[in-house]
Amino acid sequence: MESCAQFGLWVVLILCLAFQIQPNYGFYLPGSYPHNYDVTDELWVKVNSLTSIDTEMPFSYYSLPFCKPEGGIKDSAENLGELLMGDRIENSPYRFRMYTNESEIYLCQIQALSGDQFKILKERIDEMYQVNLILDNLPAIRFTQKDGYFMRWTGYPVGIKIEDAYYVFNHLKFNVLVHKYEETNVARVMGTVEGAEVIPVGKEGSSEKPGYMVVGFEVIPCSIMHNADSAKNLKMYDKYPSSIRCDPATVAMPIKEGQPVVFTYEITFEESDIKWPSRWDAYLKMEGAKVHWFSILNSLMVITFLAGIVLVIFLRTVRRDLTRYEELDKEAQAQMNEELSGWKLVVGDVFRTPTNPALLCVMVGDGVQILGMSVVTILFAALGFMSPASRGTLITGMLFFYMILGIAAGYVSVRMWRTISFGEQKGWVSIAWKAACFFPGISFLILTTLNFLLWGSHSTGAIPFSLFVILILLWFCISVPLTIVGGYFGAKAPHIEYPVRTNQIPREIPQQKYPSWLLVLGAGTLPFGTLFIELFFIMSSIWMGRVYYVFGFLFVVLILLVVVCAEVSLVLTYMHLCVEDWKWWWKSFFASGSVAIYIFLYSVNYLVFDLKSLSGPVSATLYLGYSLFMVLAIMLSTGTIGFLSSFWFVHYLFSSVKLD
Repeated sequence: MESCAQFGLWVVLILCLAFQIQPNYGFYLPGSYPHNYDVTDELWVKVNSLTSIDTEMPFSYYSLPFCKPEGGIKDSAENLGELLMGDRIENSPYRFRMYTNESEIYLCQIQALSGDQFKILKERIDEMYQVNLILDNLPAIRFTQKDGYFMRWTGYPVGIKIEDAYYVFNHLKFNVLVHKYEETNVARVMGTVEGAEVIPVGKEGSSEKPGYMVVGFEVIPCSIMHNADSAKNLKMYDKYPSSIRCDPATVAMPIKEGQPVVFTYEITFEESDIKWPSRWDAYLKMEGAKVHWFSILNSLMVITFLAGIVLVIFLRTVRRDLTRYEELDKEAQAQMNEELSGWKLVVGDVFRTPTNPALLCVMVGDGVQILGMSVVTILFAALGFMSPASRGTLITGMLFFYMILGIAAGYVSVRMWRTISFGEQKGWVSIAWKAACFFPGISFLILTTLNFLLWGSHSTGAIPFSLFVILILLWFCISVPLTIVGGYFGAKAPHIEYPVRTNQIPREIPQQKYPSWLLVLGAGTLPFGTLFIELFFIMSSIWMGRVYYVFGFLFVVLILLVVVCAEVSLVLTYMHLCVEDWKWWWKSFFASGSVAIYIFLYSVNYLVFDLKSLSGPVSATLYLGYSLFMVLAIMLSTGTIGFLSSFWFVHYLFSSVKLD
């Protein structure tokens, strides 16, 4: 008992270190922690990694010749998910005072652009890199107008190229939307009176004075030709001597090697009717929302209709066979046994041990783990626990649930192994160990290969060595032990008894008119039909920098996917048994798992037609590598659904009739 207690303490300690759990704070939903500012309170802007949809490789903000804070560059506390996503949040020199408008604020002057600085600036402008700023956990948003439509963008471009000249945006016009709360009790305004003691109202001594809350953060970048000589003696935050007119439609600051660059900014505050809980609406209401909702509803109706047809055909066919057989008397049954046809002929071979049974058990166990992680994570996200306001929580939650569900992976893989081995317990530790290392091992291989490419490019998307060590510790100190514990329970649980005996000599499978693998590959089209519309929005969220937020619909689509995968695998297994093909084990797995092939082909199509601007072999390799990682996880989870449903169906089918 003492050793178990020590192990539990180590698990809690590692989880706290990895996920930065802070036990001193009360419970609150991620992204719903308001901050109340008094007038003239200082607000500091933070900077995130530079991003581009042309390369998909983030870089540090200070890799470019930008102004640095007076106190030095300091990293903000980041969770595991933020680091894995390539976010590097740091402090910046941009300082505001609450509800205090200021203009012509001098920031700094880069004395003379060196050859390397000029070269990297040109590269980042050519690759359309965006600068990402954050104020009070809100990303800076930029509005543009094109053909009468307003478009929203997060961040602003480093610069722009016009003909052969490169222009940098060296002046920023900020507009901060604030909402004044007359209520001094923030919790009551939020609608959570019980949480009044949980959510702080501001600084001590200021609770009686209602303050302002940041509900919007807009930026307009401008290219201004400053006089470098007039800024020589200025200090940071001094008033720039001449007036600055910010016109985003014109550019005036071309960059050249050896030329100084002066950076300035201005800030205005605007009182808004937007309430604090609704401040993320501007980021979530992206263009094409109506098309998104219509496509999802249309997909749901079509898939429900197809699933109903498959279910009706399946129930009518199987029930008719069973009813005809059970209505016969014993003599007629004995006579019918001599004239068996279809699936009844494979009664002595249907539970024959498949090829590579250990690999099948391991893949099914890992599939249960990935599927469970997906269901729980999407459910928590749909309930609002993983909102876009909390960067990294989605990835962190996925890792956490994946490790915890190692128990399920070990239990399912070992119990399935014992079932296939007719109750043999020998070798269960090896199966549990393989289940703990199969998918994570392949994932580490893929991610390490991609990480070397990112390291070579000096991208912030590269996983730091210290984080690699943490991930390995999480794997071997938490995930592997939990999987072995699950395997122990699977070894102790009774194995599933087969309803019929297996013949010693395998039955010859008749030659088929069409190859069975053709049916298996074709079966993946129906599950793909439930996914491809939602897949477009997920891919756009990952690769186009858009915010994905309809987790409720994603959860419904996931449930539909599970149902369709089960039905497709059941029908295909029944078809194989009817033509006396008793090798259904792997075919049932890949019948639904073959949807991964279509998803990978769709990923290639998305790369060719939607990511046309993706430049360089490194970026394409990163895209295909991450797509391969995603496809492997989908194949294991959907294949597991098909196999387990087919196993239940075959077991039920042959236990419902009396065949000797």
